[in-house]
Parts: sequence; structure tokens; C-alpha cells
Amino acid sequence: MNEQFESALNQIAEEKDLDKAEILKMIEVSLAAAFRKDYGKKDQNIVVEFFPETLATKVFDVKKVVEVVEDPVKEFTVEEAKAHKKGAKVGDEIKIDITPKTGATFGRIAAQTAKQVIVQKIREAERGVLFTDFKAKERQLVSGVVQRIEGETVLVDLTKATGVLFPSEQIKGEKYSIGARIKVLILHVEPTAKGPKITLSRSHPDVVRRLFELEVPEIFNGVVEVKAIAREAGSRTKIAVWSSQEGVDPIGACVGQRGTRVQVIMSELNGEKIDIIAWSEDTVKFIANALSPAKILNVTLNEDLKEAKVGVLSDQLSLAIGKAGQNVRLAARLTGWKIDITEEKISGGEAESEVTSEELSPEVVEEVKEENK
Repeated sequence: MNEQFESALNQIAEEKDLDKAEILKMIEVSLAAAFRKDYGKKDQNIVVEFFPETLATKVFDVKKVVEVVEDPVKEFTVEEAKAHKKGAKVGDEIKIDITPKTGATFGRIAAQTAKQVIVQKIREAERGVLFTDFKAKERQLVSGVVQRIEGETVLVDLTKATGVLFPSEQIKGEKYSIGARIKVLILHVEPTAKGPKITLSRSHPDVVRRLFELEVPEIFNGVVEVKAIAREAGSRTKIAVWSSQEGVDPIGACVGQRGTRVQVIMSELNGEKIDIIAWSEDTVKFIANALSPAKILNVTLNEDLKEAKVGVLSDQLSLAIGKAGQNVRLAARLTGWKIDITEEKISGGEAESEVTSEELSPEVVEEVKEENK
């Protein structure tokens, strides 16, 4: 291969992250456009074969075999085709070598046409590579730099492309400054004529999931599994974790020694509170855990309506409901059950309730009774 040509080919392939074979196809298409401009007809189906070893070319006029010819420039009858290929039949494509014997010399306009075609093809290929690259990263966490702020919309530089962080995907109250490095979730990637449209998020529950995967090796390795997440971005998140391996404390693994792991995640989310909940196959236990830090007396399930009535003592009522109903709201999202909190009273050492309840455990009930004596 010509050294100068090979060097240029390698440079383009490296800079644009394109396959060399794909670039050679682009060259063939651009040469076909140039040949059509100076030597061919407007709608002629010209195909060029380019040989990089010698820089030689072969030019073909390609026509399709049809029963009735409607476009003589692009079509042949079976009889016409047989003159060029024995056994030609309807549907075949006939390639006729029309390479000039003295070689093709392109004029200025044809050369400009070839240049425009190859530049356009390279840009299209670049957009395709970028789209494929970022599409594969959907729902993944990446690091970016705040490039500029337009109103409430933040544009983030992701090195090869720019992502958009819309107000609806931002953490409420979070401030962004140009040049600041932030972690964002690639939420959606869509192809457009100008390249991939990348929608980012800081408020999606998967942001918390990916941060835990980064900070907790047990989650990354699959020893601890994140079963569910409920989030009100900027305020509070509840995350349910579980481990199938005996001797592994999933909550302890997520919290880390002296809370180091969860503190790193909370810091990344500007102090957002995170409740780490033990997931359980037992729906009653899971609902009780989800309502933490409140202590639950009992839970009654309505399987048909997927509703749960939860009994608590009066001093636990506000904890169970949470500020502006946040605790019970997040617990409902986490478990997938509608949760109604009911207040129960202690009478003669026993908890009274208007409903028949399923007790969590005698130990929990006794503990609550002792605290309220």
C-alpha cells in the first residue's frame, strides 16, 4: 500500500474511531459520485472498486434485470442482460465494466463533489459510532463537566459528546457551576441528524443504585443485591438490600465501617438522606422494615387489593407517617403496597386495634409495650 495513503488512512481511522474498511467504502462512494459528475449520467448506478495497494480503480455501471424496463438507465431486460452474463434472470444485477482505458481525470467540480461526499460519509459514520457508544451506556453512571447553563437547563461535556440535564432530571435545590465535575446517569440516547441526543439525570433512582455499585464491592460483585429503590431526589431515599450468602450483613456492607461508604454516597447527592432497609420475602416483615425508623406493632394484608394496614402506637405514628407523609410514601413505593397507618392504644397491657392484625413477632410487640409503660 502507498505509504502516504496508508498513513492518512490510519490517521483518519484513529482520530474518528472508524474502521479502515469502512473508510475505504466511503472513498469508493465518493469516487463514484465524481465519475458520475464528469463521465456518467445523472441517475446512473455507478459502482467503484478501489484497490488501496496500487491506488487503482475499476468503474462499473450496475443495472438490475427486470421483466419490463421502466428506467433504461438502471434496468435491463433479460435478453439485454444475457449479452453480458449467460443465464441472467429477473432480479439479478449486471455489472458492466466502464473503466476508461486511459484513466479518469476529474475536473474541479467533480473533485469537490468527491470531497463533499467523503466528508459527509465520515460525519455520518462518526455520529453512528457515538450513538452506538452512548446507547450501550444507557442507565450507567458517567462523569462529566458542566459546560454551560442555559436558563435552568445544564449542558454537560462527556468528552466525545454533550449531554443535557433538564430541570426535571435535576436534584431539587442543587446548584451547578461551569467547570464543575459531576456524576450523571445516561437516561436516554436518541439518534438525530446532528448526532446522538443524550438526556442525563441526577434525580433518577438508578443514580443511587450505580453509586452503591461503585462504593460497595459486595454489590458490584453480586454478593449483596439491591432489590428495590424508592427516591425523592434531594430529600430521602429508601433502598432495600439482600444477600443470599450466609454470614453477610447486607446493611452493614452498604453502610461501611463507621458509615464511610454511605457517607460518600450522601455527599455525592448533597446530603440526601438514605435509609438502608433489609429486604425480606415475607411481605409483613418487608413492610415493617420499610417503615423504619418507626416501630410497628402489626400488619394486616389484603392480597386482592394489595393493601396493608399497619398498626403503631401513638408515639410512633408521626415517625411512621414521616414529614409531609414522606416515610409512608417512600415505603409504599419501595414495597409496591398501598399502606394505611392506624393508631393503636394500650389497654391493660394489650394493644387494641379495630382490625385483626398479623403480628410481626412477640418480641417486637413486647418491646413496644415496655417502652410505653
